[in-house]
Amino acid sequence: MTMRLYSWNVNGWRAACRKGLREWVATARADVLCFQEIKADPDRLPAAETALDGYDARWAVAERPGYSGVATFSRAPCRPLTTGLGIPRFDREGRVVVTDCGDFDLYNVYFPNGKKDTERLAFKLDFYATFLELINARVAAGRAVVFCGDVNTAHQAIDLARPKENARISGFLPEERACLDQWAAAGWVDSFRHLHPDAVEYSWWSQRTDARARNIGWRLDYFWIHESLLPRLRGAGIATDVTGSDHCPVWLELD
Repeated sequence: MTMRLYSWNVNGWRAACRKGLREWVATARADVLCFQEIKADPDRLPAAETALDGYDARWAVAERPGYSGVATFSRAPCRPLTTGLGIPRFDREGRVVVTDCGDFDLYNVYFPNGKKDTERLAFKLDFYATFLELINARVAAGRAVVFCGDVNTAHQAIDLARPKENARISGFLPEERACLDQWAAAGWVDSFRHLHPDAVEYSWWSQRTDARARNIGWRLDYFWIHESLLPRLRGAGIATDVTGSDHCPVWLELD
């Protein structure tokens, strides 16, 4: 059996629903749906607005209203497990949901953005390092892991349309890219780039400059798998035809 997983920064749950999220879900035939930047609290919305037919849900909500947040919707045998990393300064921003997918854990993560100032950049880099330490510990304990989400960094020059112009912009800074290098060195595999080493595709486009129409974008959204899962990797891609957000969904297929 092949499991199909999607990750999508929807840039607002209610906005995405108005723009056809449920209609897309009906055609996607996903086993797990990981959404980031939901900007909503399910406890403050009617139940019908937060449910997807056939899926169990787990939400991680930021303390600050209308900010951040992630939600994972899963079918059996996957089941939502927990939220957060167990570190209050990260968890108050609602950035992580963990799902038990039988023989592996799935982390749905909205990684911090570092563009605001040096303090937020330091927070982002600290989040990267802490997260790597945590998932490495899970693997060392004998658990396979997949993680996905808006990483907020383009790893290599091929992953954004204008690398030279953005070399000093958060999202493509050397220190941010070095963190992703550390992930790879620790045995984590960017599934899309592993299967498509030369593909030029993006998952985010600025809404200010009509960048999507001109395909001036960045690949910020990923599925990373531990190298132990490589024999089960069957597919990975970017659903660039799906609209409704400034990001588009990315997907992964595992046996």
